[in-house]
Amino acid sequence: LLNESHKIVFDLGNVTHLDSGAVGILVAVVASARKAGGDIKFANLSDHTTGVFHTTNLGTVFEIFGKTRDAIASFDKNKPGYRLVM
Repeated sequence: LLNESHKIVFDLGNVTHLDSGAVGILVAVVASARKAGGDIKFANLSDHTTGVFHTTNLGTVFEIFGKTRDAIASFDKNKPGYRLVM
């Protein structure tokens, strides 16, 4: 994904389970995006995902939005080119 865009939104509305391996992957992907000058934002979290992000304190590291369109809008509008992942 980072080859296509450095601005990525993960819509996690359909995610029903996140284990520690998935959390580790999300942290690594966000770190890679930021190292490349981009960012990954999260939107539409399920109750389970919200709980995992809260328990692991990832809510303080990740930008989280209630609605996907708000996450997209949060990127600098003067620099187009985001990618939505659902």
